[in-house]
Amino acid sequence: MTLTLVDVRAAAARIQGRVLRSPLIENPAVSEACRTRVSLKLDNLQATGAFKERGAANRLALLTAREREAGVIAMSAGNHAQAVARHATLLGVAATIVMPRFTPATKVVRTEGFGARVVLHGATLAEAAAHAHEMARAEGLVFIHPYDDPGIIAGQGTMALEMLEEAPDLDALILPVGGGGLITGCAVAARELKPGMPVFGVEVEGYQAMRQRLAGQPTQVGGPTIAEGIAVRDVGELPAEMLKALGVEILVVSEREVEQAIALLAEGAKVVAEGAGAAGVAAMLAHPGRFAGRHVGTPVCGGNIDARILANVLLRNLLRDGRLLRLHLDIPDRPGVLADIATRVADAGGNVIEVSHQRLFASPSVQTAELELMIEVRDRVQADAIVARLVAGDYVVRRG
Repeated sequence: MTLTLVDVRAAAARIQGRVLRSPLIENPAVSEACRTRVSLKLDNLQATGAFKERGAANRLALLTAREREAGVIAMSAGNHAQAVARHATLLGVAATIVMPRFTPATKVVRTEGFGARVVLHGATLAEAAAHAHEMARAEGLVFIHPYDDPGIIAGQGTMALEMLEEAPDLDALILPVGGGGLITGCAVAARELKPGMPVFGVEVEGYQAMRQRLAGQPTQVGGPTIAEGIAVRDVGELPAEMLKALGVEILVVSEREVEQAIALLAEGAKVVAEGAGAAGVAAMLAHPGRFAGRHVGTPVCGGNIDARILANVLLRNLLRDGRLLRLHLDIPDRPGVLADIATRVADAGGNVIEVSHQRLFASPSVQTAELELMIEVRDRVQADAIVARLVAGDYVVRRG
């Protein structure tokens, strides 16, 4: 089956008023860091925090009266689950969502909060999917696939439609790639609205399923990733077929680059992004030469990131940028030493935010103690100045 701009425009009409037409903004900090002009499509502002509402709203609007009465079922551990639950409830359609047993309780509660019946089954997404298909057959439910469905794909394509209507001077799009629904719908819309404009996909190093599929290579994926929203083993058959015909190029980014993109969006644009939602910005950080001089559009397609993970990402980025200084010192165990060290750090303008003082077990001698400091600094120059002041006081200092 081939989708066209007509399908995407029809989807836009169906979901109007049900899905937020999210803002498209330019941000100087992000543009400067990426060394190009960047416009961000803020789909993290959708009611469920992600773009998946577009496809779910369109697909559910296409249900026949008989299908609405029967109810729908979907498999997801995240954004698709909440999108189907919300829009099924808005239409008065009963929704069942099958989630793996490992799914965090917060996601289960949120999905139930949108009105769905949640069934926990299996240790993996594949096992949950198999169970969802079994339930669909047994109970006569309509299975709503997260990405391998023309209605879903057309709905996701409304993102590119909105972007190019608001910024017709865009000359490149970058879309995260999981199963392929979002990039396929957007590539279809872009190809007809602006022929010749390149559309790039982004995958993380551990999950290059679409790139491998398009290259005719065996799919080899796995490992932990912060971009779990695009950590897919089995890509959609329809998306793979269409992306190959459209000639879409897939770029690959590292975990570190995704973390840098999350931090850049949080600090520079004041935007909260999950790993998958920051993938487009990560691609520009990873491949600056590919986008220099362009006006690039990319979505922050999801903002559902755990607060603890976000905090860890920001702290790790501060350490990488040299704005957090971590020091280890072996110090004499006598009165006044801690005060002297604190004074030297303060005189150099540093702000001590964490102290660990261990005298019983970690020190090589009973006459010494081990001190670990976490210090907030402006930059690496100030960090070097703090270390120099401590060394001048005859302290042995190790950065760590």
